[in-house]
Amino acid sequence: MKRLILIAAFILTAGTLAAQNYIIVNSEKVFKSIDAYNTAISDLDKLAKQYQDQVDAEVEALYNNYVSQKSSLSAAARQTRENTILNKEKEAQEYQESLFGQEGTLMKKRIEVISPIQKQVFDAIEAYAKQA
Repeated sequence: MKRLILIAAFILTAGTLAAQNYIIVNSEKVFKSIDAYNTAISDLDKLAKQYQDQVDAEVEALYNNYVSQKSSLSAAARQTRENTILNKEKEAQEYQESLFGQEGTLMKKRIEVISPIQKQVFDAIEAYAKQA
């Protein structure tokens, strides 16, 4: 009796597994074929470059000014300038984190721009899956 139940369970399981369909979707290829996605990524890259240039510009200006005047500064003035530059670098790093981090401005913008496109693609995949 136990063998009969096991055989029946095996046949039912095999039948269920054979009835399931699956599909693999190369989402990267799908997204790259959508013009709106490519435009959004391009815009986000430009925005990231602007943010990075903005972060780099201030510290770089301070450093270049320091290097050009270094020989004429006293030791105390040099130390003060170096500390100022280090503090600015720390502030720039924190600002950079606020722009590029997980909760940063760029990530929020990325979610805002890309999410509707992703939703359309995933909805289309789901609709196709229901048809099959």
